[in-house]
Amino acid sequence: MERISEGIPPPLPISAITLPRTPYLDVLARDPPPPPPPPPHGAPRRAPGRLELAGSQAREHARSLTYPIPRHAPSHPAPPLRGHTFHPSPSLPPLYTYTHLHTHAPCAPAPPLSPGSLQQPRDPSFLPPPAPPKLPLPPPISPPRRPPPISRAVPALWPSPSVPPARDYLALRSCCSGAPTPSTLATHGSFLRLVSSELGMGRLLLLLLLAGAAPGGSRAFYLPGLAPVSFCEVGKEISNCKHLIELFVNRLDSVESVLPYEYDAFDFCKDSEEKRPSENLGQVLFGERIASSPYKFTFNHEEKCVKVCVKSYDPKNESEKKKLAFLKKGIQLNYQHHWIIDNMPVTWCYDVEDGQKYCNPGFPIGCFVTPSGRVKDACNINSEFNKKNTFYLFNHIDITITYHSAKDENWPGARLVTARLEPKSYKHTDEDHLTCEGPPMEIPGEFTQKQKLIYTYSVKFEENNSIKWASRWDYILESMPHTNIQWFSIMNSLVIVLFLSGMVAMILLRTLHKDIARYNQIDSAEDAQEEFGWKLVHGDVFRPPKKGMLLSVFLGQGTQIFIMTFITLFLACLGFLSPANRGALMTCAVVLWVLLGTPAGYVSAKMYKTFRGERWKTNVLLTALLCPGIVFADFFIMNLILWVKGSSAAIPFGTLVAILAMWFGISVPLTFLGAYFGFKEKPIEHPVRTNQIPRQIPAQSFFTKPLPGIIMGGILPFGCIFIQLFFILNSIWSHQMYYMFGFLFLVFIILLITCSEATVLLCYFHLCAEDYHWWWRAFLTSSFTSIYLLIYAVHYFFSKLQITGAASTILYFGYTMIMVLIFFLFTGTIGFFACFWFVSKIYSVLKVD
Repeated sequence: MERISEGIPPPLPISAITLPRTPYLDVLARDPPPPPPPPPHGAPRRAPGRLELAGSQAREHARSLTYPIPRHAPSHPAPPLRGHTFHPSPSLPPLYTYTHLHTHAPCAPAPPLSPGSLQQPRDPSFLPPPAPPKLPLPPPISPPRRPPPISRAVPALWPSPSVPPARDYLALRSCCSGAPTPSTLATHGSFLRLVSSELGMGRLLLLLLLAGAAPGGSRAFYLPGLAPVSFCEVGKEISNCKHLIELFVNRLDSVESVLPYEYDAFDFCKDSEEKRPSENLGQVLFGERIASSPYKFTFNHEEKCVKVCVKSYDPKNESEKKKLAFLKKGIQLNYQHHWIIDNMPVTWCYDVEDGQKYCNPGFPIGCFVTPSGRVKDACNINSEFNKKNTFYLFNHIDITITYHSAKDENWPGARLVTARLEPKSYKHTDEDHLTCEGPPMEIPGEFTQKQKLIYTYSVKFEENNSIKWASRWDYILESMPHTNIQWFSIMNSLVIVLFLSGMVAMILLRTLHKDIARYNQIDSAEDAQEEFGWKLVHGDVFRPPKKGMLLSVFLGQGTQIFIMTFITLFLACLGFLSPANRGALMTCAVVLWVLLGTPAGYVSAKMYKTFRGERWKTNVLLTALLCPGIVFADFFIMNLILWVKGSSAAIPFGTLVAILAMWFGISVPLTFLGAYFGFKEKPIEHPVRTNQIPRQIPAQSFFTKPLPGIIMGGILPFGCIFIQLFFILNSIWSHQMYYMFGFLFLVFIILLITCSEATVLLCYFHLCAEDYHWWWRAFLTSSFTSIYLLIYAVHYFFSKLQITGAASTILYFGYTMIMVLIFFLFTGTIGFFACFWFVSKIYSVLKVD
């Protein structure tokens, strides 16, 4: 903030506060209190702290009106102060008015201090009240008018129509240029101590937050690592503005293989001074490996057909032969490049059906024409790609970078808003005279003669001020396919769920109301013998279930996953976990899971105690180790396969050790802590007593048997999520960008509602059939949705994916089983607690002898 308003200099150092004038001050001026008695003889002399206002015109007046500093003020003597006092403004809080007082070296001479400017606080804790004055109090003094702006000495501290309100309180900066002096820093410390003692720490923090949020610093709120970067032309560089544009490369992946590979695994052009940005935990788990590349551009400097490097292959050299064979294998499996400029994916946009344009955040290495003459993948874009059993390499890239100029903005240079490319294939004949024209670069299927591959690029810049930097990802998101299906499927699911929710609620409420009214009206024993329905099992409905240990462990882990999922999706909806912040989603989920061990231990321990369990040590250990151990074992086996295949998705040994340290060092102790508090509390009290002898369950019909009810219970929740599940699987296995977290959060809420309603409805039907074994059935009814998830994943593998190879197949189903287990625990916990609440509620309003 270089200036506040026209004609007003930067703020000067603040060293004191003056407070609103009161009539009480005038009374003191006329009848000052008597001086304190002298200390007794021999007592140590101590100079009392005094706050004195010295001025050429008010020396005599100030001498008679000094008063002690309160106990909480600084003990060191205040420096001599001189300056100018502001009049209170109606637009400021009436309790305090801020005043600028110069210290040792003011930037400008201070105006004279008027005798009437001495003011005293209204807070009685600041000054002990003297004896009541005998003179009548004068009438209250109305606040003076707002004075005109002071030209040089003091900046205005009241709100002004031309100055944003948050900027009015930024008076904590030194008026003199250069580094702050020790006296200035001491003055600021005294000011903050005095303000915090009177205003309270809460108001002081609010004041400092307002100061930090002032728009005068020409800075906005950006997520860490996502702040805009400005670029300038060569020779016009200034601070925070650079001319070099670096292109970074990420891993290469394929829809036909689950195994991603690093850029260096292929024999492409490499940067002589390779740099690798620091990667977060989520990027490492997803196999992202970002590195610098030899593609470097100068802002707003067009280049045509620039040579990057030359690669030669000799069939007699085994090493070069293997490199070319691996490159051809990547082309055959349609591996895709992923390039990054200014933290933004470089997209390849091409026309699709109905004249629409689709932008892909990756582009292929090349394309392949089979020995039978079938044209595969990207070979369809050029009719010259037609030779049988031939690989075509995209060795030339046309890059177009669009920028938003800063002509009418308050930031320097320009900001990049889009980066597009078009892959091309050219067979360069003369390495020294490149034209980027001619036939495509062919690599025959049979490697019998030497091959020379020349990689080139062209770059051009375009100005487009209609695209803002904050919305530069929109052109990628708008071109995503099936976006309209998202809206239709979500609205369709929402309407169906709301309709079914109304039906379920109406049936349950009306039926339950009649049941409770009928049961409570039964008085005679003869009528009681004719009871039927869910009241008959009131003595057995809360009988502890079999395998209560395992059920309590599942409930604890499910609670942990539920809280983790809710917080992660909520943060994603707010934009903190957007695709621009790579790896943030997985990092947030893992960290939350580690930190949420306490709720898992607490819920598991309390439910196990409610089930009258006694082996509490086993319960705590299983809660902390069972489900995470299964996930880690599966994950470790998948990682071994990736290690053997040399994939970039293989987690380094150090990261694996770090994950184990987080598990055993943070999650397990927190689980023990939660279990300690859970076992200390009393078990959940049930509304009815449990009989000693269990009741015999009558013969059940087919639909009231456990298995048919469980199978039917998972259909409704899965029907609400399966379309959203299609987009999630596309994001994971087809490497498409997932960004609709708002819809995903809505589907998450719909899933909670449907799991709860389906479980409650089926639980009511089974209780009416006098089957009181509802504990495990409530958990399995909603968790059976995960079985439908597994079936859908198998269908997706065979119908949508083109994955080949045993390793990729094992990896697909290995990771799918982790998803199924997490979904099993999550949905089962939701259904169980919904049913537990329902059963407790209906039996609590029932009159039982």
